Amino acid sequence: MEITIADRVVAVQATIEQACQRAGRSPDEVTLVAVSKTHSVDEIAQAAAAGVRHFGENRIEEALEKIPKLAGQSLHWHMIGHVQSRKARYLTDGFDLLHSLDSVKLAERLSRMFGEQGNALDVLLEMNVSGEASKYGWNAHRWQTDAALRQTLWDEIACILALPGLNVRGLMTMAPIVDDPEQARPVFMALRELRDALVEDFPAVAWADLSMGMTDDYPVAIEEGATLVRIGRAIFGPRGSVSY
Repeated sequence: MEITIADRVVAVQATIEQACQRAGRSPDEVTLVAVSKTHSVDEIAQAAAAGVRHFGENRIEEALEKIPKLAGQSLHWHMIGHVQSRKARYLTDGFDLLHSLDSVKLAERLSRMFGEQGNALDVLLEMNVSGEASKYGWNAHRWQTDAALRQTLWDEIACILALPGLNVRGLMTMAPIVDDPEQARPVFMALRELRDALVEDFPAVAWADLSMGMTDDYPVAIEEGATLVRIGRAIFGPRGSVSY
């Protein structure tokens, strides 16, 4: 019997519940974001019919083609990929949350655009906790022990928090692709600890969300406090260049 998208959604939701149970958390604390990049409107509709309400896209142009075709289904759209400053204007069209705010320059551009409209965009600050050169985000590798790095990071975060038109909800990171999910745990732990430190020093912000965990490691991410998990392959099957 062919395994359907609906079957996969049920399996992922069960895994989320099991991870939450191990961590003593409620499944209501974790939002499943189905990574729908490169997948068709029909496939997204199948996932929506199975109860998924949050979808993540990596490419703005691709997302803007899909969003109008699925209007009326009460779906929430997340931009999870790197956004070039010159394409920032497109984020005003239908996106509920930007996971990948990764520079002051992009933040300032978004602030101007949303401020002019009298609106605010919900954002997460992308942190490169693993130190991989291939990853986007602020350098947060060894933030606990590198005082100069920490000060620079804190200064830039303070700058962003002062900007109008942006609602900072928390942090995002991408762990390295590893054979054993346990190898990713220190990265997730470091992001959670970074969030906790920011709560102490910037108490006016809720810092409620941690976007971390993909198909191969999301149970571990949930155990370490993830509130948003970005799952592609486990729902839609393998496709695309990033192994969500």
